[in-house]
Amino acid sequence: MIKTVIFDMDGVIVDTEPVHKYAYFEHYKELNIPVTEELFATFTGQSTKNVYQILKDKFDLKADVNDLVLRKRAIFNEAFDTKPDLYLIDGVENLIKNLYNNGIELILASSASKSTIDRVFKRFELNQYFTHKVSGENFPKSKPDPAIFIHAADLAKSNHEECIVIEDSTNGVEAAVRANLYCLGYKSENSKKQKLDKANSIVDDFNLIDAEFIKNLK
Repeated sequence: MIKTVIFDMDGVIVDTEPVHKYAYFEHYKELNIPVTEELFATFTGQSTKNVYQILKDKFDLKADVNDLVLRKRAIFNEAFDTKPDLYLIDGVENLIKNLYNNGIELILASSASKSTIDRVFKRFELNQYFTHKVSGENFPKSKPDPAIFIHAADLAKSNHEECIVIEDSTNGVEAAVRANLYCLGYKSENSKKQKLDKANSIVDDFNLIDAEFIKNLK
């Protein structure tokens, strides 16, 4: 029986993907580098630091990776704080509350920076429901490397076999599989270019699932 749910954040809990995309492409314009939609799609699930390391190598950028990250983060933060149409993913708030009220432990494992995670959790008052929040910035490699999910499962009160991961990206699903954790793929408008076929099961509407559904996945 499932006792712990490990959530990804971007695209699963909150739809910050468009804000991130806006911030990235504004920065690409500043840097004058031709990043295509196809190349950008391969970055999903990667930490910002790793994305800029890839771009630095590919386009021979002179700036320090940390400086690039800070500039992109500044653009993102300004957009995040001024964007009124930022909402939680449809149905996820009720799902989080339902899981919490039914004694299922909730852990966040996101490639996002700690500052972005804290921003989202404060804005939407989610801290009370989660026992741990794990940021990808604390790991040398991004998803699909499984380290972040292995660490999250180690933090759980339950055994690894009693944990599941909810993910919406190709890299995230691959990371969960490589961590030997059951993966529930979330298919949405924003994840159209993502391949979720390696997930153990897939849902496209959080309004259709609850604690009973989750508990009986394995």
